[in-house]
Amino acid sequence: MLTANDRVAILLHEGLQSSKGKTGISLLRYSDIPIVAVVDRESIGRSLKELTGIDRDVPIVASVVDALPYQPTVLSIGIAPSGGALPEAWRQEVKQGVAAGLSVVNGLHTPMAIAPDLAPLLKPGQWIWDVRQEPNGLTVGSAKARSLSCLRVLTVGTDMSVGKMSTSLELNRAARERGLRSQFIATGQTGLMLGHDGIPLDAVRVDFAAGAVEQVVMRHGDNHDILFVEGQGALMNPASTATLPLLRGTQPTHLILVHRAGQTSIYNCPDVPIPPLSKVIQVYETVAEAGGSFAPAKVAAIALNTFSLSDTEAQAAIERVQLETGLPCTDPIRFDAEPLLDAILM
Repeated sequence: MLTANDRVAILLHEGLQSSKGKTGISLLRYSDIPIVAVVDRESIGRSLKELTGIDRDVPIVASVVDALPYQPTVLSIGIAPSGGALPEAWRQEVKQGVAAGLSVVNGLHTPMAIAPDLAPLLKPGQWIWDVRQEPNGLTVGSAKARSLSCLRVLTVGTDMSVGKMSTSLELNRAARERGLRSQFIATGQTGLMLGHDGIPLDAVRVDFAAGAVEQVVMRHGDNHDILFVEGQGALMNPASTATLPLLRGTQPTHLILVHRAGQTSIYNCPDVPIPPLSKVIQVYETVAEAGGSFAPAKVAAIALNTFSLSDTEAQAAIERVQLETGLPCTDPIRFDAEPLLDAILM
């Protein structure tokens, strides 16, 4: 629904400096569509680059009403509050935006397109896109992706929200710069909001999850040299159910393990430890192959999230991981994705 002519304001209250704003931060880092304002009442007037490291000159304002002078055409919801619904005060801001003529991109679990307080406000040409909707025509998985000749690279993690999507996007960019026919496959709301083909995996019924992944991989496999499939969740996280369908649906040829430097336990479950990376690698490779039912998929390299570290600390952390695992390692956001791509293509 978004076009290159749109101008986006991002609703990002309390999200610029927290994990709640992962979607908005990714839009700011990767969107090709102009972003004209960020709405975050806790960061009014501050520098986006200083707060996030993203070199994009976008004003930070207090409310959706304050964003209107920058002439946005679309309001994208860039936060994911606990429970999947906006607080009432923030929802009223969405309503004010719709009443002012803005279309809405909604990545939350709670739909808005048919909401009785929003739908009547829509004028001709105005829309609300609820991104998290199960696609039509799904079937169960059947391991069809094994028949594809293209490389299929799946990012897997030691936890949720460690940088799997960003790593896949950076790898796709690097591959295209080398002239490869490369495609990023989105599996979450943010990748879809960026305009990539894919599925909102957490909106798909579990019986059809592997089949949904398989369907989009088959749609692109014959026309590309390499597919980079956005990972979701982690086998180590007790709340995660998305990783196994991704392994089965993609039938990956390569895995890239994504880890946050220094993290030793699951973020929301501090009593659940993250095993040593060598053990994590063993788990993912074992589950991918399933004892020989499927082709082996090796972890080719490690993408290390070093956001909280200085440059010197980041380099030291990367070197430690390389020594620990014997695999190439880098932070593809802070530095570049070339070492990871080299490991895949060797």
